[in-house]
Amino acid sequence: MKSWRCLIYLTMLMSALFLSCKDDKPNTPEVTTVTDIDGNVYETVLIGTQTWTVENLKVIHYRNGDAIPIVTVDTDWSNLTSGAYCNYDNDARYVANYGRLYNWHAVNDSRGIAPEGWHVPTDAEWKQMEMCLGMSQSQADLTGWRGTNEGGKIKGTGTDHWTSPNTGATDESGFTCLPAGHRKLDGDYGAAGTDALLWSATGQSDELAWRRNLSYGSAQIYRLASDKEEGYSVRCVKDN
Repeated sequence: MKSWRCLIYLTMLMSALFLSCKDDKPNTPEVTTVTDIDGNVYETVLIGTQTWTVENLKVIHYRNGDAIPIVTVDTDWSNLTSGAYCNYDNDARYVANYGRLYNWHAVNDSRGIAPEGWHVPTDAEWKQMEMCLGMSQSQADLTGWRGTNEGGKIKGTGTDHWTSPNTGATDESGFTCLPAGHRKLDGDYGAAGTDALLWSATGQSDELAWRRNLSYGSAQIYRLASDKEEGYSVRCVKDN
């Protein structure tokens, strides 16, 4: 009789422990979205305490409805001092997967390029995300290639979009960064399939602003100040 009671007691105890562990596990986050002024819908992901868009920006109007000029001619692009966007290689077929490329003047325009309630991340907000993924403060403050595998944690996996070997890509954060390439200062396009280059909202000088770079051949994240006339991808982060 005692052994039977002990068996019942142990069964109840194990059941309680199982339920306790199950309750302690975080719930699978719901997929949420945000819509820009043009009606483009972006999925979002929570990384630490920050909510980021999972796709590159595609918008062609500022938040107040004013059009962002599209500039296709190389010499016109290189001489810009105001906001503009382009499609990689002037080919709209890139937009669905990779979004559009913007110069920093569009990023910095007071009319706002991000959806309502969102903004382009500052250099400090990029660092916050990088440190959440494992970088130290001292690493995050460096320029050039930094950290260890933090870039791999935000790169989309596989080689459907990224050139092989797509080193270290796990996308465990859900950020799913893709290699949209960039438009250079002279207006030429390059690095689609090999590199993702993304603006921050923080200027470094009158000519330069901070950006991030991910590469098919590295699991790290590159930080550098680049010419404001270059064309990079844009991700958005939710206002606090």
